[in-house]
Amino acid sequence: NQVLEMFDHAYSNYMEHAYPADELMPLTCRGRVRGQEPSRGDVDDALGKFSLTLIDTLDTLVVLNKTKEFEEAVKKVIKDVNLDNDIVVSVFETNIRVLGGLLGGHSVAIMLKEKGEYMQWYNGELLHMAKELGYKLLPAFNTTSGLPYPRVNLKFGVRHPEARTGTETDTCTACAGTLILEFAALSRFTGTSIFEEYARKALDFIWEKRQRSSNLVGVTINIHTGDWVRKDSGVGAGIDSYYEYLLKAYVLLGDDSFLERFNTHYDAIMRYISQPPLLLDVHIHKPTLNARTWMDSLLAFFPGLQVLKGDIRPAIETHEMLYQVIKKHNFLPEAFTTDFRVHWAQHPLRPEFAESTYFLYKATGDPYYLEVGKTLIENLNKYARVPCGFAAMKDVRTGSHEDRMDSFFLAEMFKYLYLLFADKEDMIFDIEDYIFTTEAHLLPLWLSTANQTISKKNTSTEYTELDDSNFDWTCPNTQILFPNDPMFAQSIREPLKNVVDKSCPRGISRAEESLGSGPKPPLRARDFMASNPEHLEILKKMGVSLIHLKDGRVQLVQHAVQAASSLDAEDGLRFMQEMIELSSQQQKEQQLPPRAVQIVSHPFFGRVVLTAGPAQFGMDLSKHKAGTRGFVATIKPYNGCSEITNPEAVKEKIALMQRGQCMFAEKARNIQKAGAIGGIVIDDNEGSSSDTAPLFQMAGDGKNTDDITIPMLFLFNKEGNIILDAIREYEAVEVLLSDKAKDRATIFKGKMIPNYIIDSNLEMENMDQKSSENDSHKPNSEEAPSESQDAGAVSEEPDGGGESSAVGDPDLLSPASADSAGVSVADQDPHAPGPAEAGAPEPACTPEDSQPQEQNTQTEPNSKARWERTVQPMESILADWTEDIEAFEMMEKDEL
Repeated sequence: NQVLEMFDHAYSNYMEHAYPADELMPLTCRGRVRGQEPSRGDVDDALGKFSLTLIDTLDTLVVLNKTKEFEEAVKKVIKDVNLDNDIVVSVFETNIRVLGGLLGGHSVAIMLKEKGEYMQWYNGELLHMAKELGYKLLPAFNTTSGLPYPRVNLKFGVRHPEARTGTETDTCTACAGTLILEFAALSRFTGTSIFEEYARKALDFIWEKRQRSSNLVGVTINIHTGDWVRKDSGVGAGIDSYYEYLLKAYVLLGDDSFLERFNTHYDAIMRYISQPPLLLDVHIHKPTLNARTWMDSLLAFFPGLQVLKGDIRPAIETHEMLYQVIKKHNFLPEAFTTDFRVHWAQHPLRPEFAESTYFLYKATGDPYYLEVGKTLIENLNKYARVPCGFAAMKDVRTGSHEDRMDSFFLAEMFKYLYLLFADKEDMIFDIEDYIFTTEAHLLPLWLSTANQTISKKNTSTEYTELDDSNFDWTCPNTQILFPNDPMFAQSIREPLKNVVDKSCPRGISRAEESLGSGPKPPLRARDFMASNPEHLEILKKMGVSLIHLKDGRVQLVQHAVQAASSLDAEDGLRFMQEMIELSSQQQKEQQLPPRAVQIVSHPFFGRVVLTAGPAQFGMDLSKHKAGTRGFVATIKPYNGCSEITNPEAVKEKIALMQRGQCMFAEKARNIQKAGAIGGIVIDDNEGSSSDTAPLFQMAGDGKNTDDITIPMLFLFNKEGNIILDAIREYEAVEVLLSDKAKDRATIFKGKMIPNYIIDSNLEMENMDQKSSENDSHKPNSEEAPSESQDAGAVSEEPDGGGESSAVGDPDLLSPASADSAGVSVADQDPHAPGPAEAGAPEPACTPEDSQPQEQNTQTEPNSKARWERTVQPMESILADWTEDIEAFEMMEKDEL
């Protein structure tokens, strides 16, 4: 009853506010007429000014036992719909929605007429309209290959001067391969064989062009040459219904060749694309390589097709995974990543998941799927329902709506939801006597014996011999194939119930199932540590190589042929996908400007400013203008990856630690626990400098980092050694961590200023004047900020997961402003230090801890300019600083 009420709400609003327009715009309560609304691109190719929603809904009215409304709707279609419009439409969409809708309406109309109560006046008018439309689609097949053009003008065809189409060269596999049911039914109903012949020719051509070694097909194909344009292959958008129609063409037409083709393809799908519970696109020529790291929502139909095939286990697994995504986002996003994050956030109220839910319930009798259906109904009413119908979701994350209610929502969604909950006595006809098209239109199975003018024999090709009994040439009957044992499906679903919130488990292979041993959990990208010998050995087994680049970054490359086994190769592919996703996630993180580490103790007094990389966790220094000030202390162990063993030395100080061995967030937690008020991570790649290498941001570890409250900054090796050298020289070194450098008046505000700084106004003025003069002699590269550089967000330490891997192009970085100088000298009224170059999330890795040692780096001052530990008069300090500035300038010139 709830489904019926929802349908009435959607259908009545369409009829009241939109008819005879093609679709309802539920937010503005008006009809969508092509040409009167802003173009939506290819989406509008489904609209042909032929009252699309009404035609698409015809047989739904009968399924929902609304026979009076059906009779009225058929009369409206016959009276009002014009199929001779000068408009360019999609051949694919017009076939499945309009031709399929007319044929489905005709199928149930003659059924009702035979029952003797309704439609007694009906004389095949819908079939006549279907035949008219069929002839209007035929010009699209005027190609040498037999593959149809993707679009056709309903009035002028394809090549007519006024057609405004016919220049396309490519079409999708599903677009050319999803015609046989409607075209064959039209031929069988009318006795006109040309429609079935054209559809068969298109299917034959696609079959001949499959990739022979993998038995997969690509997404798009050239309609003239037959060359694959997009060579990735999956079961989602662009290919989905091609596979569906091969199996259903066998069911409807009884032609064994279609089942043989389907089984050949299905074997390849389960061999390469299926990675339970995931279904991931691969390359047709290299099917062990994944083509992308996300899945689209259209693949939700596939579990239902697997039920029809009789392969129930993977159907249950994939369906459960999809349901977990829905429970997280309320709807299935148009695309989502392998770790179940939103990739494309829209949801146009697609019915494919409801379709698979219905078929799984029919196959298993498990009431769990009734609960799934209730969830779908509740979400539709709670989030998509609006006063004038149901509105598509513009963003499943925010719940925002789009002024759109596609015709398939009425054609499919309510049909499957009603059938899910309906008892046999609720139906006025036996649904088992019909097969569903991809648009859920009903075609009677008796067509297999009607007007057979096409030879079933296909002698043009040979089929692959398949030994597995799962691929017998049979079509299962859902009423007898599976026992009504809910525990059967539950035992398969159980391991996947937390798949979205936790991690995606690897499916058990057939061999492992037969042996009764489960798989070892694969290495996850987030857990990877380059310093862990066991992890490196696992990488080697998976065929993954780790390459150290000269700039300190690390690149990962996978060669499946070098893996120890096919299962290890699959794990390697999955590891690489996770690494890519991790890297991509880091790049999308909020970009922060570089920060400043200012040495404020004697003899620096705030003049040395080191440009530091920020952290995306801990104290936000931009919101704490005073910054964090304290003396620095080196921690033990120096990598900070375990409990700090010298907490007494670290308490109330700013901890210095080495990069490597673990994640940044872990270091921060350890020093915070030891009582540190801040932390500075120093790069372990000897000689690295912000002068030559881009800085980067330190991101979290993929978990909640709200517990980290202290500021964390990152220094490259060269800048870090300036602090380490100062510690060795002066022991007590005080620094200020801030969002930008402070002038001395701010630094010493509220504190006692040393006498030797305020000894005389004359000396101060003299110092400022000379300091200003020295600053004026800096190279131009220090005065002006450089062009914007790239900043990458690093989520892990170099010996931890994502940061240590440059998967693909290591230079894919996110923008952040930058400055070429990593070290600057602040004058009396300084500007904020220019942000240092930011960038690559792929650092070098040092496998073992090391305590800071004295190093002869480029930043070490000249021996004759070493600062003395005793208090010096202002003239001496100024002289020392003049030499230091000259040394810095010379250093920069040498580097350039």
